[in-house]
Amino acid sequence: MELIRRWANLACLILYPLAWWAPLARAGVLPLFGLSEISVLSGIRSLWETDVALALVVAFFAMVAPVAKSVAMALVDFGRAPRHILKWVAVMGRLAMADVFLIALYITLAKGIGVGRVETAWGLYLFTTLVILQLLLSLTKREH
Repeated sequence: MELIRRWANLACLILYPLAWWAPLARAGVLPLFGLSEISVLSGIRSLWETDVALALVVAFFAMVAPVAKSVAMALVDFGRAPRHILKWVAVMGRLAMADVFLIALYITLAKGIGVGRVETAWGLYLFTTLVILQLLLSLTKREH
């Protein structure tokens, strides 16, 4: 079981960059025109043009927190860091989960307003799955 948990954590490190490029949603103002794909990276790039502080916050939640969590868990797994850093791993997981919540909230709001069309895309499911997988991995790690 420990070996599976270690490999799953390392898989998260490989899959996160894919999730950052993957489309989270497709949005368009009018149904007649094509939908634009929105990814974590394109969202941060758009925010950077209008609000640098918010872009940095989103980049931290979506990119830094999840990767830092995986790296910390891997360092503990392979005996390169003390176990007491696992309490910080839980905090990093909560920060990453906040990003998934915000994305879901934005999609729900956009659909509720009815100004155009928003569809969820496979990247949102990938990103959410990775965050939840890491949460479960960190829970099993604390038990050992």
